[in-house]
Amino acid sequence: MDSFKNKPGSRGKITDLHSIVNSQRSTVISSPTPTPTPTPTLEEDGLFSFTPLTRTKPKMAISPKNLLYFLLVFLTVVSAFLLTARSESESDLVDDLLSLQSQSKSGVIHLDDRTVSKFLTSTTAPRPYSLLMFFDATQLHDKTELHLKELRHEFGLLASSFIENNNRSTKLFFCDIEFRESQSSFHLFGVNSLPHIRLVGQTARSVKDDSEPMDQSDFSRMAESMADFVEARTKLTVGPIHRPPILSKRQLTLVVAVFMIWFPFALKKIFTGETLLHDPKIWLAGAVFVYFFSVSGAMHNIIRKMPMFLVDRNDPNKLIFFYQGSGMQLGAEGFAIGFLYTVVGLLLAFVTHILVRVRDATVKRVVMIFVMLVSLWAVNKVISLDNWKTGYGVHGYLPSSWF
Repeated sequence: MDSFKNKPGSRGKITDLHSIVNSQRSTVISSPTPTPTPTPTLEEDGLFSFTPLTRTKPKMAISPKNLLYFLLVFLTVVSAFLLTARSESESDLVDDLLSLQSQSKSGVIHLDDRTVSKFLTSTTAPRPYSLLMFFDATQLHDKTELHLKELRHEFGLLASSFIENNNRSTKLFFCDIEFRESQSSFHLFGVNSLPHIRLVGQTARSVKDDSEPMDQSDFSRMAESMADFVEARTKLTVGPIHRPPILSKRQLTLVVAVFMIWFPFALKKIFTGETLLHDPKIWLAGAVFVYFFSVSGAMHNIIRKMPMFLVDRNDPNKLIFFYQGSGMQLGAEGFAIGFLYTVVGLLLAFVTHILVRVRDATVKRVVMIFVMLVSLWAVNKVISLDNWKTGYGVHGYLPSSWF
């Protein structure tokens, strides 16, 4: 050790120290009687201290890969929890809608401001259901031109038919909302006129901007045209409309019993020629009725359920019998035109079947002049009314070959 100490440049020869230590360790291990050997140090040499080599456990460090894996697992668990909570919340909403649907006879759910917030505005899109909403106002049911009662009845038929045909589907629910109970909801949807039906789809975030209103033309065929709108917008199948029978089973049984009693007597009348069908006057009256029914537009009024007249908005005490505009015809208007046509037709029939049999020429001339004047007046009224209503005029036409 002294010789090593006195040599210059020994400070950098660390490898020789390790070899000395290793040789001493091997000597200790090979000795038969193990004796404690002091650990050599270089404190005496004034260089540095040397401690024996010991194995220490390395500190555990989290690698970026493990950290990323941990974050992915954490996010997966949180997402699964949130999805489960949301699915449970959506399931509760669907169950509530089904419960309200079962309480309605027609399957139409009645909503108010609270339930609109619960099922629409407080939920996030996409929802597991769509809502077809009928906006109603009971104070306007007496306005026959709006047909709110008839449309609400047809809406109920649409709802019950959809539920029956689709085995209580949870994809679409039918609801109605009343103005007096839910004025804020009317404002939320932007509804300012009736009748109004609106579809709120599953992905609608704004009930006003993202929902789809039904056009007025979709009311023409009542429940059938409403079903076409639903099928076109939701891609769901409504199925046939199940309308209740005109007569109940009890009424039908009574009608059949009366017919069976009356039939033998009617058969006897037919064979003896004493029925109304054998009376020419009945056929004449029937022909006039068919003519009047055809030219008055009565079939149009029945199909469209047009009112006979309207109440003037500026003066409630005034009634409107003639509506200016080509898009609408009132019942009284059609009957007036039908009456004028029928008068001209009856006068023509009188001239061709009765007046020709009169022998007095003077009488014939007077009657013919009267018939022509009345017919001219009636035709002039029809033409002037058509011009006032539609703006189209009737002008005389002469072929240019005549000049």
